[in-house]
Amino acid sequence: MEVEGKVKMIGETQTFGSNGFRKREVVVTTDEQYPQHIMVEFVQDKTDLLNNFNVGQAVKISINIRGREWTNPQGEVKYFNSIQGWRIENLQPAQAAEGMPPVPPAEAFEPAESLNEEDHDDLPF
Repeated sequence: MEVEGKVKMIGETQTFGSNGFRKREVVVTTDEQYPQHIMVEFVQDKTDLLNNFNVGQAVKISINIRGREWTNPQGEVKYFNSIQGWRIENLQPAQAAEGMPPVPPAEAFEPAESLNEEDHDDLPF
């Protein structure tokens, strides 16, 4: 599954427990009639994938939906869902290479002069 939208927030990497479990959250706002703010978790080595992204950037995140069961101390069974990201892609067009001048719009160029067929006879027949 995938989620597309603009990055609203990127959290800091959090570390839990003695085994060093790492988690980092990102919130993406979808672009639809009723925008949704979707929180996606990246865990362990996938937390580093968010280093190259910024707030406001258009992205596509590949996700898995995870569910788990938990029994509280009173014996009640509860269920929890989470959205885990495993890939994130930039949807914005690549920026022009630094040092290269921007390409002017087509209107900036003059049209080519029309050629007279008699002046331009290079066909061999």
